Amino acid sequence: MKRSNFPFLGFGVGLRTEHYDFVLREKPPVDWFEVISENFMVSGGRPLQVLESVRERYPIVLHGVSLSIGSTDPVNREYLAALKALARRFEPAWVSDHLCWTGVGGRNLHDLLPLPFTEAVVRHVAERVRHVQDVLERPLLLENVSSYMSFVESTMSEWEFLSAIAERSDCGILLDLNNIFVNAFNHRFDPERYISSIPVERVVQFHIAGHSEHGAYLLDTHDHPVKPEVWSLYESAVRRFGAVSTLVEWDDNIPEFPVLHEVAKHACRIYQDLSADKRKPETTDRGRIPAETSDAALRLDHRA
Repeated sequence: MKRSNFPFLGFGVGLRTEHYDFVLREKPPVDWFEVISENFMVSGGRPLQVLESVRERYPIVLHGVSLSIGSTDPVNREYLAALKALARRFEPAWVSDHLCWTGVGGRNLHDLLPLPFTEAVVRHVAERVRHVQDVLERPLLLENVSSYMSFVESTMSEWEFLSAIAERSDCGILLDLNNIFVNAFNHRFDPERYISSIPVERVVQFHIAGHSEHGAYLLDTHDHPVKPEVWSLYESAVRRFGAVSTLVEWDDNIPEFPVLHEVAKHACRIYQDLSADKRKPETTDRGRIPAETSDAALRLDHRA
């Protein structure tokens, strides 16, 4: 699985109930929508009607919160069957979920809980990811989660853990830049090192979001504007990974849709500015343009 197997969707937002009427009525020129899979894994009702209308005009991706890929429980067959049916019906550009566990013993704790970073857990999760991909008949993207504790059993860094699972299961990565910044603050590591250590070809999507500050720690709340430090990390990610579909998450204290859309457009402008800078000819001392800066290699693939 490589990023080249997926389309570059541009700059999107999450589809939330607060914006259903606006989106259906105004048909805003947003590039794409991310939808929470579980909200639409139902037999009928307005959510599915809305999604049908949205899908007629926009690309979508499915983003789950209940796969519990790191749990020791067997993978939920009913859940996978419902997710597969939803994906077949709406043909998302891809399906994603979180690198975490959400329950054990058949009980869902409704939280994205971290895992110990060990070789045994890498093997366990990678095997489950391969199984899920076989059932869904499509690749899965895994997202790094925010965390507020660490395990004494861990023998590797978070970025080594995420990379190892992606490589061994041949899955993609949804790189949440806000979560990286939150974890870097909470666990005292360099977020730039995280960015520079993830395999470029595995990263298919970015998340950017806001967080709240609580003195000694940060909390990934998705209820604030994106902080300047996260925008700076996004710039670093664009420089390293290039054209990656980017999604603005805002799940509480949700603003009006035009405000949310403006954040996505700001991300687009950052990408375009950095890409334009990269395309500027840089002459050698002999006055020649280096081959690696040719326009063909760096052309933007984004709708105006």
